[in-house]
Amino acid sequence: MANPGWPHTASPFHEGERSIHARFGILERMDRQGRRIIRDYMPEQHRQFFAQLSYLLVGTVDDNGQPWASIVVGEPGFVSSPNERIIHIAAQPLYGDPLHRTLIEGVGIGLLGIELPTRRRNRLNGTIQSVNSQGISVAVGQSFGNCPQYIQARRFDLQGFDPAEPKLVQSLTTLGPVEQAIIAAADTFFIATAYQATPDAASGVDVSHRGGHPGFVRIDDAQTLTIPDFSGNGHFNTFGNLELNPHAGLLFLDFEQGDLLYLTGTAEVLWEGDEIGQYPGAERLLRFYLHRGDHIEGSLPLGWSAPEISPFLDATGPWLT
Repeated sequence: MANPGWPHTASPFHEGERSIHARFGILERMDRQGRRIIRDYMPEQHRQFFAQLSYLLVGTVDDNGQPWASIVVGEPGFVSSPNERIIHIAAQPLYGDPLHRTLIEGVGIGLLGIELPTRRRNRLNGTIQSVNSQGISVAVGQSFGNCPQYIQARRFDLQGFDPAEPKLVQSLTTLGPVEQAIIAAADTFFIATAYQATPDAASGVDVSHRGGHPGFVRIDDAQTLTIPDFSGNGHFNTFGNLELNPHAGLLFLDFEQGDLLYLTGTAEVLWEGDEIGQYPGAERLLRFYLHRGDHIEGSLPLGWSAPEISPFLDATGPWLT
């Protein structure tokens, strides 16, 4: 059965994304592609994919306009879809997660279903319909698949846990030695951004995966990170948001210890310049400036295998000094 594409007259891409498409001379091609693969409902394949997950990445925005990337965890089936336009998450936020502050009915939310063992991923952006003790319901705005590039394959097992069990939370405005060690070892992180249609409202939220060889995130100082960006699908969802709203949230997972490092701040894209050449394979750079964050010890109830590095990374990195 065919899955109809984008049915609306307006482009599935907003003005920030379209301005980048125009910069690279791909505006018409990406509009055609977007209308084919972006939908305002979930195809059956996506509904089945989300239902088999044990973890889900979430992007939200707090009342100060700062995006946060989060993760929720549950037994397979904790994500369900009663119909093609609603997705329900039967889980509560982990202890100390920003979701405790940002889940509000009627606001935008971004979801990323990613299956690290198979490198499959699907994205969904929508609006929070309800929040209660049974979980979170989201009305679908856009649903689309992503390619497997730059994902490190990892097997996992879900460990028994109580999401409300207290954990040690360390709030920060600079990155200390422990946080810097987590970032320096990272081969994966997640980034949340928001399209801001008006000065006082984030009208669309996105959460996305970024991957590279360990050390691909460069620590410039205790508040600044620089990250290479590689050839992708041309959507520029994250960078299109930053074109209009320079705020971002990052989530780093310590796969060995189960620590979670939530950061929020501002970001800019370096589209040209000699600095891009300092990381082989990079097409541009993302620079992140930390405003604040939280480091939560032992929060993630998942055990992970050693990673299998994506073959797409063979021609990239490390940073040249």
